[in-house]
Amino acid sequence: MSEHNRLFDAADGRALAEAALRSITDSTARARGDDFLRILVRDLARALDVRYVIAGRVIAMEDGEGIRTLAVWGGADYLPNMEYSLRHTPCQDVTEQCMCFHGSGIQADYPQDTLLVDMQAESYIGMPMIDTEGQTLGILSAIDTRPMAEDKRLLALSLLSIFAARGAAELQHQDREQQLEATVQRRTDALLAAQATLVEQEKMVALGTLVAGVAHEVNTPIGVAVTAASTMVSYADDLIRCVGGERVSRSELLATAQRLREGAQLIERNLARAADLIGNFKQLAVDQGSTHVSEVSLREHALSVVSAHGPELRKVGLAVEVDIAPDLRTRLDAGRWSQVLSNLLMNAAKHGYPNGGPGRVTLAARLALDGGARWLLLEFADDGVGLTPEVRERVFEPFFTTKRGQGGSGLGMHIVYTIVHQMGGQVAVAAPAPDSAGCRIKLRLPVRD
Repeated sequence: MSEHNRLFDAADGRALAEAALRSITDSTARARGDDFLRILVRDLARALDVRYVIAGRVIAMEDGEGIRTLAVWGGADYLPNMEYSLRHTPCQDVTEQCMCFHGSGIQADYPQDTLLVDMQAESYIGMPMIDTEGQTLGILSAIDTRPMAEDKRLLALSLLSIFAARGAAELQHQDREQQLEATVQRRTDALLAAQATLVEQEKMVALGTLVAGVAHEVNTPIGVAVTAASTMVSYADDLIRCVGGERVSRSELLATAQRLREGAQLIERNLARAADLIGNFKQLAVDQGSTHVSEVSLREHALSVVSAHGPELRKVGLAVEVDIAPDLRTRLDAGRWSQVLSNLLMNAAKHGYPNGGPGRVTLAARLALDGGARWLLLEFADDGVGLTPEVRERVFEPFFTTKRGQGGSGLGMHIVYTIVHQMGGQVAVAAPAPDSAGCRIKLRLPVRD
């Protein structure tokens, strides 16, 4: 006879129950969640001297309710968790009757429960784990391959009653944590979706500003061309009258032809200027809508972006110096890179010169080796008012702006930060140059072969 059986034969069953209760309470005191249940099933099996102890959660299955085990002790070690239907099982009675006990012959009582056959079960006792609202969350059951005597039933009933309540509290805590996490996740997803919408709106606002500026800029050369064309019509009428008259001098013909030539040249220059503006804008719009990686001449690309933003920059009085070697070419996502440059330029124009220009912006780039990898190092600097320590710390935060209520969304530099990191790079605010109080941004992008 085992030591446990000798204990069960002792007269003082209450002392035995109290000793087992203290032992299990001490071992599970600091455990939470599934860890608590794993320790509990092991120690209950040892205290009750039974082969199996199962802690499981009630779940919905195709044929009704079922159990998903959270911890199973099987004699000498933990067994893998499993799922099984409650139909025709003693566990179903536990969920419906609050307690189920079969001292022997459990397989005969539930002939359709094949799990009992696999376990070679002879006796069973189970208690439901009920939450504070009266809902059955799970079960805690002890199963043995031997009959279960009355004294062991009383001890099992005492221990299972106490620890089923503790197990229910753990399951209820897990449910509340999952509900809280789900709520947080839903709200996080909603905030991210709202942020993405605002980012897209910011891009559209920037594009609208760019379109308005380009339209205004294009109007000037086209207006000059239209005026020149009207004047040329007048010159052509004069020429027709001269030719149709009785007398026409060579000097008059040459003068009229010269005026027509000058008018045509004026039209050509201004239409070329308009075509250049439209071409730069078109390329910028195409680039910003693209995610295609291609080889790019950094200098030409930067100049086209600067040219497209020319109207807005001239309005503030900003001159842009592009300090990039003509032969510097690399593979990158031209669309995203256009967005980065556009946002940096517009940030300088909006925030760097609150009292207006003139001002100077410098964009420099070079290639460098670091850790065996090639990197594109870029520096964007202006000679404006610079950044306060607080702004420097928060400049890349979404929705942070110093122009709140003045049209600032606080997303321009956040978009820069997001795009650069999506491209595998880094961006940071650097200390201004010794002879400048302006803003200096350093970017580092990996070079793709």
